[in-house]
Amino acid sequence: METPLDRSRKQAVRGGKAAPARAGDGVAGKRRPSGQGVRMIDVAHAAGVSLMTVSRALRQPDLVSEAARKAVLDAVRKTGYVTNSVAATLASNRSNVVGLIVPGIQNSLYAETTKGIADVLRASGLHLILADSGNSLDEEESLVGAMLSQRVCGLILHNTDHTPRALAIMKNAGIPIIETGDIPADPIDMAVSYSNAEASTAMTLHLARRGYKRIAFVSLDTKHNRRASERLRGYLAALKSAGLRKDPRLIREAAPGIASGAEVMSQLMKVTPAVDAIFFAGDVLALGALFEAQRQGWKIPDRVAIASFDDLPILQHSVPRVTCLRLPRLDVGRRSAQALLDRLQGLDAPVHLNLGFEIIQREST
Repeated sequence: METPLDRSRKQAVRGGKAAPARAGDGVAGKRRPSGQGVRMIDVAHAAGVSLMTVSRALRQPDLVSEAARKAVLDAVRKTGYVTNSVAATLASNRSNVVGLIVPGIQNSLYAETTKGIADVLRASGLHLILADSGNSLDEEESLVGAMLSQRVCGLILHNTDHTPRALAIMKNAGIPIIETGDIPADPIDMAVSYSNAEASTAMTLHLARRGYKRIAFVSLDTKHNRRASERLRGYLAALKSAGLRKDPRLIREAAPGIASGAEVMSQLMKVTPAVDAIFFAGDVLALGALFEAQRQGWKIPDRVAIASFDDLPILQHSVPRVTCLRLPRLDVGRRSAQALLDRLQGLDAPVHLNLGFEIIQREST
């Protein structure tokens, strides 16, 4: 007995339009009557093209005409076909997926970079999977292993420090690997970022040129965070260059969060009342400090100036608006993804790509 699916196939072969799929037809539904999902042959029948054309349109679109590709994609949407990425991975020894590992997805700073990466990859037919290492290098190692076992075609990592085992397996992975948190002297493969040390030096010197003499520095833990330690290094280099004395009491570390910024602000004002400017190597810390100053009635910048490492939107609208370092986070994502794509296509890509930064002078200094 001829079924609706048989009739749609005959119509597709003759060039006619298939009848709209109904529940139970098997093509548009979740499952076929036999229990098998929609197959590539069903897409071919629905599009009125050969099985080979469907395969090429999905995996090598440059080998088919635009009209054929559109017909196949329309058929994919109508039938609900899902490509067998596992089979494709086994055949090509890599998937069309790029892995991204960040220290913490709760940190909004990584959102722009992630968007930049995703936008570029999407336009090239690649997909992005995101993982959170929880600021743990051991967890990053586990995630790297898991992603490589899934045969990702590239890795993008915010960290530039890694466990010895993670380094070993990434160097032997044979895929493009991009580091985005800093510009290390010896990256695993490629680094696309800005220099934390150079940015910190520039902001500290900016404050010195504006006449501030007792400049404090507040950052996250420098022992386990390369970005924070590089920012401290830049601050110290700037003090030396400006001829300012290093005072250990003016150098503080704080836990992440607004409350920590408020607490360290209060401590600095009590322990070193001569402080006239504070450079926070983290925007959330700076925001907490600003709130504390407002609670205590300390005028900014008359009593003490505040500068920040990042340019959160709220810092552009606070009272006073906060002087900050503006970092090209969106561009870091876009250029990272493009460097990865270039490498996949056999093109040259830079080992180091320093995208720089900009100092935004506002009322807080």
